[in-house]
Amino acid sequence: MSASFDAGVNLTHASANSALSAGLARIAAGATAVDCAQLSQFDSSALAVLIAWQRAARARGAALDVLNLPPKLASLAQAYGVDPLLNERH
Repeated sequence: MSASFDAGVNLTHASANSALSAGLARIAAGATAVDCAQLSQFDSSALAVLIAWQRAARARGAALDVLNLPPKLASLAQAYGVDPLLNERH
């Protein structure tokens, strides 16, 4: 059984630190997926947060599934060349 958490609606530079902390706490508690379906405002900070969450999950010996990534954020990840990092399986 996997536990998921919601990435929220807003993940920009202004909210990145609090989102990072909240997500890390959820991952430490066993979350294995993050749902980005409600994410409507984001910038490149969102990618940094998602990758940090991936690293935290990997450090726990788990994978973090990134679900429902908005197409524009997926395109941004591809432009930066970090899209494979969002879908790593270990």
